[in-house]
Amino acid sequence: MADISFPLILIGPTGAGKTTVGRLLATKLNVPFLDLDEEIEARCGADIPWIFDVEGEMGFRDREARIFAEFVDKGAVVVSTGAGVVLRRENQELLKRHQSHVIWLQADLKTQFDRLKNDKNRPLLQVADPKAKLRAMATEREPLYRGFSSIQVQTRRTNPSVVVRQIMEQIERQIDENV
Repeated sequence: MADISFPLILIGPTGAGKTTVGRLLATKLNVPFLDLDEEIEARCGADIPWIFDVEGEMGFRDREARIFAEFVDKGAVVVSTGAGVVLRRENQELLKRHQSHVIWLQADLKTQFDRLKNDKNRPLLQVADPKAKLRAMATEREPLYRGFSSIQVQTRRTNPSVVVRQIMEQIERQIDENV
């Protein structure tokens, strides 16, 4: 694959595999990798559940938007976003500007629930009925994921390296079409 000079932005629901796939994709392309959640935790010196407890979701989303804006225009980088990044207007504008490089990792509700049922680091899922919460988030966010992405890949039970290969094939196809 040719060298890339643009950011690749991974969006999608919680539990879709954005961090795992993002790391592999960045390694394969030999570009830096940024996980927004990890960067927020590193800068804040606290984990995401603590940030939610102290600052609420709004405070977390403010931090996320600042860091996303800082990194999305830095050239060749793979950025793994949080599932809710599509909800903020300023993030939507950045996603729209980079739409040809936005990759929606799709995961059905069963896959998400199976991957996340024991994960206590997902503040929005610490509710009586996490399946209902996942369903509600999907209803709100899927139209946004669809609208801001140019590449869609199903991660269901697929090996992450296969997902990376599918992404790279679609990127190469886009590059070939634009030549």
